[in-house]
Amino acid sequence: MIYKVLTANRLGDGIAVWLNASGEWTTSLQGALIARHAEAEASLEAIGKRDFAANKILDVNLVEVEEEGELIRPIRLRERIRAEGPSVGYGDRAAADIRAA
Repeated sequence: MIYKVLTANRLGDGIAVWLNASGEWTTSLQGALIARHAEAEASLEAIGKRDFAANKILDVNLVEVEEEGELIRPIRLRERIRAEGPSVGYGDRAAADIRAA
């Protein structure tokens, strides 16, 4: 089944975050609160609008996810990259990969 989670970017540093069941923004998609029906989606959107207006986050979106066992996996590639990191190394990660080679 396809469900939805609420994602955004933290205002202070632009890091991708997801809303968890405690109403906090977490950097782990695996901790995200999953909306399994339209009413839950509407509640997530309302929280996103509230936190955007309070200047906590920006670029708020509901994104489609599926559950694979106990893991949450975004449907769209863009959201997978936001959740898991870039598909190629950059910065410190790229330098570490080069040193390890």
